[in-house]
Amino acid sequence: MVGRIPVMAVTPVVEGGRYPAKATVGEPFPVSALAFREGHDAMNADVVLTGPDGADRPWVRMRPDATEPDLWHATVTPDAMGPWTFRVEAWSDPVATWRHNAEIKIPAGIDVELMFTEGALLLERLAESLPKRSAERRTVQDAVTGVRDTSRPEQARYAAAVSPAVDALLAEHPLRDLVSAEGPYPFFADRERALYGSWYEFFPRSEGAYVDEETGAVVSGTLRTAAKRLDAVAEMGFDVIYLPPIHPIGRVNRKGRNNTLDPGPDDTGSPWAIGSEEGGHDAIHPDLGTFEDFDAFVARSRELGLEVALDLALQAAPDHPWVTTHPEWFTTRADGTIAYAENPPKKYQDIYPVNFDNDPEGIYAEVLRIVRMWMARGVRIFRVDNPHTKPVQFWEWLLAKVRETDPDVLFLAEAFTKPAMMRALGTVGFHQSYTYFTWRTAKWELEQYLTELADETAAVMRPNFFVNTPDILHAFLQYGGPAAFKIRAVLAATGSPSWGVYAGYELFEHVAVRPGSEEYLDSEKYQVRIRDWDAAQREGRTLAPYLTRLNEIRRRHPALQQLRNLVVHASDDDCTLVFSKTAGDDQVIVVVNVDPHGTRETTVHLDMPALGLDWHDQFVVHDELSGESWTWGERNYVRLDPYLEPAHVLTVRRPQR
Repeated sequence: MVGRIPVMAVTPVVEGGRYPAKATVGEPFPVSALAFREGHDAMNADVVLTGPDGADRPWVRMRPDATEPDLWHATVTPDAMGPWTFRVEAWSDPVATWRHNAEIKIPAGIDVELMFTEGALLLERLAESLPKRSAERRTVQDAVTGVRDTSRPEQARYAAAVSPAVDALLAEHPLRDLVSAEGPYPFFADRERALYGSWYEFFPRSEGAYVDEETGAVVSGTLRTAAKRLDAVAEMGFDVIYLPPIHPIGRVNRKGRNNTLDPGPDDTGSPWAIGSEEGGHDAIHPDLGTFEDFDAFVARSRELGLEVALDLALQAAPDHPWVTTHPEWFTTRADGTIAYAENPPKKYQDIYPVNFDNDPEGIYAEVLRIVRMWMARGVRIFRVDNPHTKPVQFWEWLLAKVRETDPDVLFLAEAFTKPAMMRALGTVGFHQSYTYFTWRTAKWELEQYLTELADETAAVMRPNFFVNTPDILHAFLQYGGPAAFKIRAVLAATGSPSWGVYAGYELFEHVAVRPGSEEYLDSEKYQVRIRDWDAAQREGRTLAPYLTRLNEIRRRHPALQQLRNLVVHASDDDCTLVFSKTAGDDQVIVVVNVDPHGTRETTVHLDMPALGLDWHDQFVVHDELSGESWTWGERNYVRLDPYLEPAHVLTVRRPQR
């Protein structure tokens, strides 16, 4: 039933409040609602949070929208990890109503003494709500005396009722009549890494790999040799080291180089073809090392300030132990064979998908066991492979089970799929998701997508902007040259609080297996890739310093660690993208030339009120990439040569008021 004062269209509310909206500890959490009442009496609205401890936090006053006064806004900030709720309370404001009437009637000589009497009665109500014999109560009582003193001029009597001291007390102790609450609605505050982080992906078998001089054979790297690469990853400023599957790889139907069906005896196969006679998802590939080696890898990562994210790929190679012990967990075709994975025209003969409708109880229990086993070895982040090919119901169950005992464990959905499925996965608990960022390259596409992610979907889906993956080498990188790599890195690192890089990006790897394909030539998915990082560094053939700089900028600017604060601005050029991010006193303006082939000159038009500035204000911007500074205002000339520097990342130095 509608309350005495209607409160409607509350946001963020996910599926009518069935699921919690997403929040992060310390992250501003915006709440809005339509609230209105009959007649002309004044009203107000507050947001009240209830924390994980079950206690209400002090209310936060909502403010009416500048253009739609029935729409109210407030920003609240959870200060602890766990389940929260919020409710919106609308209420009649008798003091504001009295002041409005008094300002009209008293100067006009209408009901003057009646207005002062009503005002005094309201102040007496305020006094009664304050502690006895307190200075605050005496302040209000003095105001009552001033209002009732008929020997004083009317202006002085009214001034006593609206003094700054009285206003300050009313702000803390408002007189709220006809309070009408809507809610509570749930939201969950995750730890910071759920929102903000820089990811780096590498294959352990490639790190430290070398060619044996006598035999010419490639010797794979191990977890021990891969740990030596962690220092370089940490020095670039990354927070998360993501490992593809490290389990035994199937031999049946193993893929050869470049995804061929005729592997040689030395071909290593795809790590996503999990399982062999050496074990399954709870085992480590013998070539990579032992559990002791893995523990050492995790420990070294922690020493360097890195978290380990492990791939969770719920599928099996034909020789996975599950195929023998639980053949009912797979789909058997009419000819008696087990169905392998397909995504026409792609075929994955080396992978059997799990059929979650066959023995769901057994499958659910086994997956939870595996996840908890790796959690016990220090893994607190899982990157989930193709979650959109498994039932959403299963993910809701699994993520809830983990959250019950370990709310700090995070799950990233690798779901390049339909928007409805991506939203559903976020709704039921995935903390982050891969996105369509890879395929948004034009200015207008980026403007729309950045706005959508920062506004419409932020309550259910947090983006992670990966610039490349082992599966995806976009044509923009294939043909854009080094400038394209800079452009995409700047966009990812500043447009989203979470972003990611797959190894080789800093070496400008850009050759596809064939024209029109997004797969790498000599893909690391199917073979060991030997990279000479030291030579690239010596010869200056690396983007590593640029990535390091971007991560330094992100760490220094709280504004770039937020999602919901992005505002798109205008430019006269169809290839110059402009957006800003603000967090308290920290403000950053990003200008990017998204054309890797040509210099762009244009005028940037800033939405000054969105920056908290007046239209005529002048202010200084400092470019974090070039080190230059300029004086800017509403309109600003920009020239960006992609071969030199395709972007400005500008710190705003606001004018003194």
